[in-house]
Amino acid sequence: MAYASEKNFKVGILGGGQLGRMLIQSGIDFNIPFVVLDPDPQAPCSGLSHFMNGKLTDFDMVMKLGESCEVITIEIENVNTTALKELVKRGKKVYPQPEVIELIQDKRTQKRFYLEHDIPTAEFVLVENAADVGTKISFLPAVQKLGREGYDGRGVQIIQSQQDLTKAFDAPGVLEKLIPFEKEIAVIVARNVSGEVKTFPAVEMVFHPIQNLVEYLYAPAGSSEKILSEAYAIATRVIEKLNMVGVLAVEMFVTREGNVLVNEIAPRPHNSGHQTIEANATSQYEQHLRAILNWPLGDTTQILPSAMVNLLGEPGFEGDARYKGMEEIMKVPGAHIHLYGKRTTKPFRKMGHVTIVDTDTERLKTKVAFVKNTLKVIA
Repeated sequence: MAYASEKNFKVGILGGGQLGRMLIQSGIDFNIPFVVLDPDPQAPCSGLSHFMNGKLTDFDMVMKLGESCEVITIEIENVNTTALKELVKRGKKVYPQPEVIELIQDKRTQKRFYLEHDIPTAEFVLVENAADVGTKISFLPAVQKLGREGYDGRGVQIIQSQQDLTKAFDAPGVLEKLIPFEKEIAVIVARNVSGEVKTFPAVEMVFHPIQNLVEYLYAPAGSSEKILSEAYAIATRVIEKLNMVGVLAVEMFVTREGNVLVNEIAPRPHNSGHQTIEANATSQYEQHLRAILNWPLGDTTQILPSAMVNLLGEPGFEGDARYKGMEEIMKVPGAHIHLYGKRTTKPFRKMGHVTIVDTDTERLKTKVAFVKNTLKVIA
């Protein structure tokens, strides 16, 4: 069991974005020193830790970070796993494990993993290119996903019919049956080195109608006990079958028939767990640290109903970020603004989020609408 008081102990983070920033903020409570690698010299983590500027896919840079740390983790999946495997051979602790990251990096191997382990997911076929998609007309309507490097709604599109085939991605990917789902939920689950597992209360996500990224969410999700129990069981099964250490976000569809299907997973803190900082006894960030350092996992009890609104760059604005409506939101009881330290905005870039807690769920929804309509990121 590692403790930050040990001489020269450091945790390395591959990725210096907002997830790394909030991980560092949580780690400060435990006197944990961090080393961060990111390709952007002005990344959100750059002023909060020992910072290294370089590509996350560069073998030598990842090795350099890893050699200066005892434990290495990630805040983004697009990293050099060959280097991480070499660091493990040299006695470093890498969580989530390189093999897990490698599996999740490609949605094709993700989907095959679900199939092999009887984890419920939408029916799918693997496709190699646009021409291959054109041979799957009978499978439509479907969602096409790039196998690699798609995130925040990018690399995902709906192919409704033959007329849509002209826009098909010309790269290896997945075609998933279009599910007429009732809602999308997510469960954050954590597992430490000793195998202890804990889940956070499920959240209900509402996606931006065009950009296919989370616009806001509510916690706990408004689903039946039966559905929630199934969701927790599925999330636990996924992390245990992966044998993964760390925090895992499991995004799921709830169908109109009441079935729960895994959509995607992310082996790190996630957008669907931001509200845990204010709303839960332990945040997802502290839980991730507890897991990778093999500390006892924290209490995941939700203290109050909560919501989270993503602050996205407004369409039509690009340049030095300005925040319109801050004072009005700061007057809202239970609202807490988190800005990510990004200097420049562009349309739909994640610039921050607002967590709202309230004892009354209807009042919570009113506050969500007020935040969405009032706080704007412009330039």
